[in-house]
Amino acid sequence: MVEQKKRFALFLTTYDSEFVKKAYGGYFNVFVSTFGDEGEQWDLFRAIDGEFPDENDLDKYDGFVISGSPHDAFGDADWIVKLCSVVQKLDEMKKKVLGICFGHQLITRVKGGKIGRARQGLDMGLRSITIAKDNEKLRGYFGGGDVPASLAIIKCHRDEVLELPESATLLASSEFCEVEMFSLGDHFLCIQGHPEYNKEILFEIVDRVVNLKLMEQEFADKAKKTMETAQPDRNLWQKLCKNFLKS
Repeated sequence: MVEQKKRFALFLTTYDSEFVKKAYGGYFNVFVSTFGDEGEQWDLFRAIDGEFPDENDLDKYDGFVISGSPHDAFGDADWIVKLCSVVQKLDEMKKKVLGICFGHQLITRVKGGKIGRARQGLDMGLRSITIAKDNEKLRGYFGGGDVPASLAIIKCHRDEVLELPESATLLASSEFCEVEMFSLGDHFLCIQGHPEYNKEILFEIVDRVVNLKLMEQEFADKAKKTMETAQPDRNLWQKLCKNFLKS
């Protein structure tokens, strides 16, 4: 009997920048190279353009990823409202969903938590986040081994989770942001930072935001400085996210 290919879908909630298109062929490739494995099928749905799978096809997928976005997860654009209803459906189906940045906040909204502007304002750069101790679920996601006390991750957000949904388990926090990571049941994992980003992607976003006059140069320099001598723990994030999606 032929083993069924594992199948995943990415809901892309941002547009590809010219840089990302040129360097990686688009954000879809960035996500698949971070979370995908050989022999899997990954499908792209540009949710920001109103692209969604047919409701009857949702069951064909083993898991879903919701990307970050320059839009607010508390907004009421048609595509955001539609994505909320898809997430609601995936929750009922107990499908695995990995929510990143905007995705993390959108899941909070769907599940009755509270989201809004970040209390400490825009956060950009490399941050160290503190991982919850003695969490069985996390131990499983790290392959049964030791759970690190902290992890470095690239951050790029101006909104945050202000109140966790009921029954959510807080998995990580930081001095900048109370809710850095949480889970709901065994099927939702939500991360405020960007496990898929690397230094060059962050720097290009920072430069773009400065050029759009949405950020002072001084703030941009500070964000870049965080990565002068340190790197995100990409391998550990990969392990955690892959184990969650595929276990």
